[in-house]
Amino acid sequence: MTYAAPLPDDARARRNVTVLVMAQALLGAQMPMIFVVGGLAGTGLASNPCFATLPISMIVIGSMLSATPVSAIMQRYGRRVGFFVGTFGGALGGAVGAYGLYVASFPLFLLGSLLTGMYMSAQGFYRFAAADTASDAFRPKAISYVLAGGLVSAIIGPQLVKVTAEAMVVPFLGTYIAVIVLNVVGSVLFLFLNIPKPPVPDEDAPRGRSRLELLKTPRIAVAVICGMVSYALMNLVMTSTPLAVVGCGFDAGRAADVVTAHVLAMYIPSFFTGHLIARFGVEKILGAGIAILAAAGVVALQGVDLENFFIALVLLGVGWNFGFIGATSMLAGAHEPHERGRMQGLNDLLVFGGVTVASLASGGLMNCSGGNAQSGWMAVNLAMVPFLVLAGGALIWLVMRPRDDMA
Repeated sequence: MTYAAPLPDDARARRNVTVLVMAQALLGAQMPMIFVVGGLAGTGLASNPCFATLPISMIVIGSMLSATPVSAIMQRYGRRVGFFVGTFGGALGGAVGAYGLYVASFPLFLLGSLLTGMYMSAQGFYRFAAADTASDAFRPKAISYVLAGGLVSAIIGPQLVKVTAEAMVVPFLGTYIAVIVLNVVGSVLFLFLNIPKPPVPDEDAPRGRSRLELLKTPRIAVAVICGMVSYALMNLVMTSTPLAVVGCGFDAGRAADVVTAHVLAMYIPSFFTGHLIARFGVEKILGAGIAILAAAGVVALQGVDLENFFIALVLLGVGWNFGFIGATSMLAGAHEPHERGRMQGLNDLLVFGGVTVASLASGGLMNCSGGNAQSGWMAVNLAMVPFLVLAGGALIWLVMRPRDDMA
């Protein structure tokens, strides 16, 4: 058997992927850190316990609001500058959050969370940056490898929380100081990126499609829908899981075990998802992701035994992985380089807009749907149904279209 020589650009692409994997592992650790302590710190600062998880929602809102301007910066000045902006936002958010904790100000703490969303938004572009210099064959693998770096961050982050949470008199202040350090140190990695800035178009060069025209492109529309549904449903269920596990009679340690299993299931498949896409096609992997998300909901609705939580959350993680990587791969190959900033910013605006709604809805469904945790958990999982139907229907519609229209 003979193997084709790798395309010239893939040597550079592999180097960029290595840098981005390291960034995902190191800088990405701040997200599980803040997600672990944000609600706990909010409980101590908020006057109403119903607002305890608002800091987490503010991060997602900040990410949604930052997506378009961060993408525009990358389109004009290059990926490296955009990623530096993200780490600046992460460090600033950590500093404001730390000060909010120090003076016991919930509004300042929320402002810090909002600024942290700038980093979360920039991190979302790691996957697109991995595709920039990759060949068509290597692109899904590059995206998959970068997301796999999240597995390391999922391990590093909680361990740093254990070391820093009670390191100072003010609880969690040490964690937010560690977030500042991560951003300052991790930003050095981007000096090693080698991704050319998009060329400045000539006056008479085509300007590309408008945002509306891009969204009317079938392949782009379906990629955006599947990306939104995969990420939003994962967030919807994951946010409610600790409340459901504890509310159904298990201790916080068991809830942490379930969430850990979920995070591992989110990232471990990344080591082979790209290979599966290259072998079977992105449409089939997207379909598998949607089906696995549906299976997670079915398992969750069967009962509230501990094994139900474990199995449902593992399936949820794998379904998110297939759905999100598949949607990203489909989108990355469906627009021109000069449309990159416009389309990728719009995509992440819509995706994180959906995640924002899911984050805000999760607590309401969990706490306000029935008189107990079991009823709330059932409501959360039933809420998945119409969105799974939307994503599945959109994908079937795309596959059934004439091949010429799918190109």
